[in-house]
Amino acid sequence: MTPRSAGARTAHRRPVATKLRDPRGLVGWLFVAPALIFYAVFVLRPITLTFQYSMYEWNGIGASTWVGPANYGKVFTDPDLFDSLINAFKLIAFFSAIPVVLGLAIAATIRRIAQSRLALVARTVLFLPQVIPLVAAGIAWSWLLASTGVINQLLSLIGLGGVTRAWLGDFDTALPAVGMIGAWVLLGLCTLLLLAGMSKIDPALYEAARLDGAGAWREFVSITVPSLRQEIAVCVTVTVIAALASFDIIYIATQGGPGNTTMVPGLQIFYLAFAEREVGTASALAVVLMVLVIACALPIQWFAKDGNR
Repeated sequence: MTPRSAGARTAHRRPVATKLRDPRGLVGWLFVAPALIFYAVFVLRPITLTFQYSMYEWNGIGASTWVGPANYGKVFTDPDLFDSLINAFKLIAFFSAIPVVLGLAIAATIRRIAQSRLALVARTVLFLPQVIPLVAAGIAWSWLLASTGVINQLLSLIGLGGVTRAWLGDFDTALPAVGMIGAWVLLGLCTLLLLAGMSKIDPALYEAARLDGAGAWREFVSITVPSLRQEIAVCVTVTVIAALASFDIIYIATQGGPGNTTMVPGLQIFYLAFAEREVGTASALAVVLMVLVIACALPIQWFAKDGNR
């Protein structure tokens, strides 16, 4: 290294050292410190303890026994635990695909009638599931989907009584029924996020497309969808995480039944830790779930950022 290059590197480092000695930088860290302490105590510490517990066989009260990664092996070899992970991935089709696809269609329709009162009513009605507590939503849908609920009564009224059933109590329909509840809850959020993204699209793009003879479908495919890459990524990320970490709706509607057809990792962790007193296995499943959530979310974010380059 030449003396000139060494001097250049030293000169480049001086501003950094100066900033570290700057009292204003210390004041900035003092402002950030409460949030960092809160994050460390209530996020990082529980994650660390969960990983620690996953290495032990422990009932939560008595002495613990070191078992190493055996609990992780149990997660992938025990059919009940592994099937709960599979069910969570199946729910992605309902929690994510349906709200995003329908949200795009509904948002595009609302944008075209943005000046009418119907658009305001539609936005309000679609966002209501976000305001209603999920416990209340689960109870309401349990009544609607019961064997004597409104859904079956309407089906009987239009001559489809042969397909009526206890939708949440049937082995074939319980998981799709729970998935449709989740889709209903998340549809409004996705629609409003996408609608907000559409409001930022330059109207001149649509005018130019119309001058070129493009129809509504061509405008949607060539202008609207490519312009909403970031918003779609946010919707997919939020809904995928909601599917993998689902708990409250399923606990209220089915409690994992019938059998284990609607059992998901969040509910399985709850039962393992507080009902069966298998804290180590529950912690291992929680760590696996966290890794799966990160593994699903990071590629989506990378795809969104890569599209903006």
